[in-house]
Amino acid sequence: MPKAKQFTISAEDRPGMLARIANLLGDADVNIVAMNCATFGVHGAIQIVVDHVDKARQVFDHQRLPYTEQDVLFLELPNAPGCLGEFAGKLAGRKINVTSGYATAVAGCEKASVVMQVSDLDAAAQIQ
Repeated sequence: MPKAKQFTISAEDRPGMLARIANLLGDADVNIVAMNCATFGVHGAIQIVVDHVDKARQVFDHQRLPYTEQDVLFLELPNAPGCLGEFAGKLAGRKINVTSGYATAVAGCEKASVVMQVSDLDAAAQIQ
């Protein structure tokens, strides 16, 4: 299972922040392959996985956007009932804790994309 770099961008909670960040990345030819947003009062966090990590860093640095990086598990699972539970069970069987995660699938698609921060990324990446 592949590993990926996830960026967490700190942003003010106001209309247009996601659009700004997405447009900046798009203008740099960086594709967002996974995204999650959350707000905390007047602040928010946008978590993204992209196809060109170095280009994304350049965009964030040039725009002076505050961000952090995390190594995450980025995988595809079958888009079928029970598949996430089966994979999570394999993690639990190896005593690997999921500390955060998000997933998405389009109706009718065979695969779902899943992003997870885990307690042991190397071991989780070996699970079939």
